[in-house]
Amino acid sequence: MRALAVLTLAAATGLGGCATIVPPVAPPLADAPLPPVQPMARKGQSGGLFNPQSAWVLTNDSRAFRSGDVLTVILAETTQASKRSGTSLDKRSSASVQPLSIAGKVLDTSVGLSADREFSGGSSSTQQNALEGAITVVVHEVMANGLLRVSGEKSLWLNQGEEFIRLSGFVRAEDIDATNRVSSQRIANARIAYSGTGTLADANSPGWLTRFFTSPWMPF
Repeated sequence: MRALAVLTLAAATGLGGCATIVPPVAPPLADAPLPPVQPMARKGQSGGLFNPQSAWVLTNDSRAFRSGDVLTVILAETTQASKRSGTSLDKRSSASVQPLSIAGKVLDTSVGLSADREFSGGSSSTQQNALEGAITVVVHEVMANGLLRVSGEKSLWLNQGEEFIRLSGFVRAEDIDATNRVSSQRIANARIAYSGTGTLADANSPGWLTRFFTSPWMPF
């Protein structure tokens, strides 16, 4: 009975720890409220063509610079990191005692001691990521210094699940080209998340027992 109780307690503890081990998911966008509703532009009065609420001049282009405008972000993210370390320790020591001679008699007291210690360790880590594509985001706010706070999401529903891209950050109006595009490498405080759900994502995710054995909950 005692063994059964111990096994039951261990299983309950393991399941409780596994309940907190969930597959990684893409984080939601930070500070990404819906774009503010722009007031309807008033129609020109008395036949006038000038509208004070949407003033444009002939020298303007189609670049986003107001809250509610859309902007296309070209995803060109490539990261590569590599780290390697190694340690080697080696130490040897020895001691010996020669035979002892007393009153012409030689006593066999030869003693020899030796010790060898050696340690060798090494580790290496390599990571490489690449993300290419495009996503159109919305300008949510124009900061006092001219920065544009943008965020957006693209979702693709496939027959085996969903894939989505989320992006948020700050863009300088000077970095937007004439075709209303900007590189993702020009976005400050960029938060880019690419993930998916469904059958294919589940097949690439380890089971809860495997995650338990590779988690900090594993005592060995």
